[in-house]
Amino acid sequence: MVVVAGMCVAAWIFSPKGENQVLWRSSLILAFVSCYLMWAITFLAQLHPLIEPRRSDLRKEYIHH
Repeated sequence: MVVVAGMCVAAWIFSPKGENQVLWRSSLILAFVSCYLMWAITFLAQLHPLIEPRRSDLRKEYIHH
């Protein structure tokens, strides 16, 4: 999160000056935040999956209910 915040601040400071400066800033900050959110959602989904994996190669004698 600190890295993304640093990248957003850098995008704010170092965006090219001119008539499109607001567009550059908005695009870069939105891209950084979107990538971070996608990474965070994917990471958290792997930590706590909604569906438990089931093995289909077990014999019926070894399946505990």
